[in-house]
Parts: sequence; C-alpha cells; structure tokens
Amino acid sequence: MRRPKKPLTERLKHIRIVRSIVYAIVGAVSYPGLVWVNRIKIEGTEHIEKLPRNNVLFVSNHQTYFADVITFLHIFCAVKWRKRNRLGLPYYLLSPFTSVYYVAAEETMNGSFISRFFKLAGALTVKRTWRRNATEIRTGLDPSDTRKITRALKTSWIITFPQGTTKPFAPGRKGTAHIIKNNKPVVVPVVINGFWRAFNKKGLVFKKKGSLLSIRFKAPLVVNYEAPVEEILDQVMDAIEQSKKYMLKGKHHMNKLKQQETVAAEAAAATAVAVTEAPQPPQA
Repeated sequence: MRRPKKPLTERLKHIRIVRSIVYAIVGAVSYPGLVWVNRIKIEGTEHIEKLPRNNVLFVSNHQTYFADVITFLHIFCAVKWRKRNRLGLPYYLLSPFTSVYYVAAEETMNGSFISRFFKLAGALTVKRTWRRNATEIRTGLDPSDTRKITRALKTSWIITFPQGTTKPFAPGRKGTAHIIKNNKPVVVPVVINGFWRAFNKKGLVFKKKGSLLSIRFKAPLVVNYEAPVEEILDQVMDAIEQSKKYMLKGKHHMNKLKQQETVAAEAAAATAVAVTEAPQPPQA
C-alpha cells in the first residue's frame, strides 16, 4: 500500500535552498524591527559556537508566536559568520544557518498566509492542545509528533518552548522531558525578555518601540538522562527561569517596584503641598 503524499509545504521545508530563501526574506523584513526600531542585547553565544551539528535542543521561555523564533534564527546565522553576541549588518543572510527546526503548534502555523509561509523556515508542527467549548485543554505530545522531532534531531538543531504558551510561569509539559530522556541531546537553555513589551502576541506588530530585547544563552545542561521525566522537566524549567522559584522572585521584585513608586508618588505629593502652603513674599 502506497503512503499518502505529504503536503507540499512539508516537502519544501526540508529543502535547504528553499529555507535559505525564506530566511533571507523573513530576515530582511524583521531585521530593522529587532535592531533599529528596538534594541537587542545578546549574551552567551560562546556556548553555541562549538556545538555539534545535530542532536542539540534549545529550550526557552516563550513571549510571542513568531518574533522569538525569528530572533533565534538571526543569531544562529550570525554565529555561523563568527559574530559573537551581536548581529551586526545582516550579510549573514546571504548564507544562513539552516540546520535548525523549531517546534510550533499546528493551529498557530495554519492560521494565516504569513504563518504558513514561515512554516517553510523549518516548523515542526505539533498538536499539543485541543479546544472544548472555547477552553484550551492541555494534552501531551502526539506519538507521531514525537517521532517527527526525533527524526529532526538526528540531523539538526531544534528550538522548543517547554511551556507551549506565551503565558509567563506556566507549567512545563512533560513531552519536552520525554524527548530529552529518549534522545539524549545537548540541552541549551535560553532566557528571553522584552519581546512581550515590544510586540503583540503574534510578534508581527510593534507594541512599544525602543524596547530592549534580551536573549541569553546559558551553558549546556548537565542532564541525568536516567532520571525521571519529572526531575528532568524541573531542571529545564529552572534553567529557563520559569520555575516556581523564579515566579516568587518576580512577584517580590514587582511588589518592591510598586512600593518604590508609591513612596515616590507620596513624596512628590508632599512636596507639591509644601510649595502650595509656603508663605508668599509681599508684593511691592
């Protein structure tokens, strides 16, 4: 029995020349928004300069649907051209680094013409959620999706977002831990920030110009691949600073800022009252 043919986009995205063209177009369009409209700060690219060309898994927190991944692709291309912690001029798009895929929700990548085009950049679409009465129900990775990721790891790098959502401090999904346990990849944690402030949720429209976009690559994790998946997931979530420990730190920091703002406002109000009530000099 003959296998059904894969959709055209599924076949095209594995052709390097096609992906190179997509990278060039998407890169040229997105570069000004990352570097000129906003400010970009990159740290830790020394940790990815000498990685193997396959079986590398980048795990990151998630803030927009597309801007996060696009920035990763820019950085990987720049590193290929021996740039460290900077993008510089985007001549790296002439010969981009294309040995990388990214995991994305199927419903997101089929949502518009732009997302379907960006799918050609190397999207590994997965069915990680389904909806019942307009409510998102969290489920594990489909076995066919897991096989898809496993095949890609044999030849390439993969970017994945363990939380599967742009909501900060959402719990991670065990599917990521299963992939790590079964494939034993080099796991590189990444912490990003500022994208939620600069872009809308999809990452295609500016929300606040002049924002600082920070991307920090950490050293590869030392993973005990024989540990339970729960333990591996906890290690990953801690590394991308989305664990309960960091959530509590975040709340403490926000409360401290609010207290400082309140004190400053009260001081300003007291100064205004004092100026108002001060005796006026007699008129000549």
